[in-house]
Amino acid sequence: MDRYAATQFAKTDGGNGRAIAREICMMMTIHSPWMVCRRRNSRAVLRLFCFPYAGAAASIFRDWADDLPETIEVWSIQYPGRENRIKEPLFTQLQPLARVIRHELSLNQIPFTFFGHSVGAIISFEVTRELRRTNQALPLRLFLSGSSAPHVPDLGPPIHTLPEPDFLEKLRTYNGTPKEVLERPELRELFIPALRADFALRETHAYQPESALRCPISVFGGVDDPEVSREHLEAWREQTSGAFQLLMLPGDHFFIHTSRHALLQMLSLELTQCAQTVMSMADWTPTLEVSS
Repeated sequence: MDRYAATQFAKTDGGNGRAIAREICMMMTIHSPWMVCRRRNSRAVLRLFCFPYAGAAASIFRDWADDLPETIEVWSIQYPGRENRIKEPLFTQLQPLARVIRHELSLNQIPFTFFGHSVGAIISFEVTRELRRTNQALPLRLFLSGSSAPHVPDLGPPIHTLPEPDFLEKLRTYNGTPKEVLERPELRELFIPALRADFALRETHAYQPESALRCPISVFGGVDDPEVSREHLEAWREQTSGAFQLLMLPGDHFFIHTSRHALLQMLSLELTQCAQTVMSMADWTPTLEVSS
C-alpha cells in the first residue's frame, strides 16, 4: 500500500482504517541525508527530531531511543560538514539552513516534536517558524535546551572570527569540546571548521519579531551554566501563547551529558503526554501528497 492508498483507506474505513494507515505511515522511512534514525520503531506514534549543538553531529543522540518510551521514534538532524557529510559545505547563516531543514521535514508524515540544545535550540525554533510561514504542520511541543531566548541580545563579543589560538582557548572555557580535539592538529582540522560555522550561525543571526507560536515550549537549563542565565531561559516564555515550563538540571552548559538520565526522564514524561494526545485524536489521518 502506497501513501495515497493509505490516506484513502483511512478515510473510508473509520477508526480501524485510521489505525492501520498510521502504522503504514510509521513504516515509511525518510530518505534524506539531513535526518538519521538509528532504530526504526513501528510501534511509535510520535517522532522526536533532535538538533545538535555547535560542532556536534547526529551521533550525539544515537542512544536516546534506548531510554525513551516505545511510542517515540528518535531522529537526529545531520548538518553538513560532519560525519557522513564531512565533505559537504558548511552553513554559516541560520535562515538558509532553517529553510532547507523545513523543506526536508516535508517528507515526514507523522506527528512530531523538536529537541534542540544550544545553537540547536535556535535552529529548531527558526525551523518551526519556517514551517508556520509555509502552512505546514508544527511540532506538538518544542523542547529547547541550554540557550537564551532568541530575542535576548547577546552582549558578548563574537568568537567565530577569533584567531585559532584565541578560539581554542574560548572553546576550553565552554568545557564541551574533547581535549583531544583541541590538542591534536589533525582533529582540529576536522572539527574546528564546523565549530566556527555553527558559532557564526548564532552570532550573526538577526532575530525578527513575529507573533508567538501556539505550540507549547519546555525549556531545560543547567544550574551552573556560565553562558545562559535562568532569566534568559525564562525569556522563552514570550515565544509561545501555549503552555510553558522551565526545568533546571545539575551541571554546566553540557548538562545534557552529565545529567543525561534526569533529562531523558523529564523528556519521557513530556513525550508520553504528547503521544497520548496523538493516540486520542480519533480523527487523525496521515496528511500525504501524491508525487507526480
